[in-house]
Amino acid sequence: MDIYVVKQGDNVDSIAALAGIPVETLIRDNQIPYPFRLAVGQALFISDGTAATDRRPLHSGGYAYPFIRQEVLDETLLYLTSINVFSYGFTMEGNLIPPMADDQWMIGRAWEKGVRPILTLTPLGEDGRFNNNLVSNLVRNQEVQQHLIWELGQTLQEKGFAGVDIDFEYVLAEDREEMADFVRKTTQVMNLFGYTVSVALAPKTSAQQRGLLYEGIDYRLLGEAANRVLLMAYEWGYTYGPPMAVAPVNMVRRVVDYAVSVIPREKISLGIPNYGYDWPLPYERGVTKAQTLSHQAAIQLAIDHGTNIQFDETAMSPFFRYWQYGIQHEVWFEDVRSIKAKFDLVKEYGLSGTGYWQLMSLFRANWLMMEELFYIERDWPLKEELEAPEPS
Repeated sequence: MDIYVVKQGDNVDSIAALAGIPVETLIRDNQIPYPFRLAVGQALFISDGTAATDRRPLHSGGYAYPFIRQEVLDETLLYLTSINVFSYGFTMEGNLIPPMADDQWMIGRAWEKGVRPILTLTPLGEDGRFNNNLVSNLVRNQEVQQHLIWELGQTLQEKGFAGVDIDFEYVLAEDREEMADFVRKTTQVMNLFGYTVSVALAPKTSAQQRGLLYEGIDYRLLGEAANRVLLMAYEWGYTYGPPMAVAPVNMVRRVVDYAVSVIPREKISLGIPNYGYDWPLPYERGVTKAQTLSHQAAIQLAIDHGTNIQFDETAMSPFFRYWQYGIQHEVWFEDVRSIKAKFDLVKEYGLSGTGYWQLMSLFRANWLMMEELFYIERDWPLKEELEAPEPS
């Protein structure tokens, strides 16, 4: 495989000829829409159809809402080991709250493709924000825990889930050990019935890291308690923060450095963002709000406004600026170069997987590159095999 960065004067025909591939392949692999315009600085995935010689197994996963478009889900499932359905909440009494949209179709499609559907458990309040009061009430109350674990087991069985992902954020520092105990109990019970339990971890760089996002998350204890963990190594650049890379590799490396010091590498998946942000400038703290956008939308913005895409070699992330209605904007997003840098980290540190937030938009070149660099684990039995009667 190769990555080609568009130069002034390039077009799809000249690039395809230079790479020795059909122009149709270049267009499809990189999702280049008609009339096939390109931005200077745009990174294109070039496949020679051969897998890397150091290809190794990878547990590939990601999160998606039940309202994902079926054509996006169907293509994405071809490159996944598991898919996390986002999300299930719970009440103060421990009653499980299902997603507003029906998820049964999504669970069925996953099994049809040999992919494990995972129930994502979140303490989202009525306002859609993470509610640490729900977490505190849960982890400090044995009866509520028992009821919620029972409801989880019932739902996994009835709906056909293969496991649970616990995504609790902004856990209070005083709930640190209780949070890990809850995960441990859930794992012990679920494993008895063949279900797996994973936990999503805020991106810490040390055990002593301060801040509401970090103090209640104990990497060592949670790594011991769960079957797998996901490092949510993104959101350095975020909606209300200043313009910067969403997942700068230099910062992601610091998170991985700490994680592998306290969690077995075979349990760790690296979180990867499948989105970017568009900030209006100048940035004003507490006022400026960035808009989320997909990889494809970011590139289209650069094309439409005739601006060159630049690349930050420290963050290993693409960015550009453009003007609209007298306002300058700054955009940071992911491309095949930034994704390749994260894949390189996975290989360098011997991590066992990747997990994407989120899968709602298709980034085909990402998946094609993953398939050439890794062997995507798809060794779970299909649902029909699980339900097949024992031979007489």
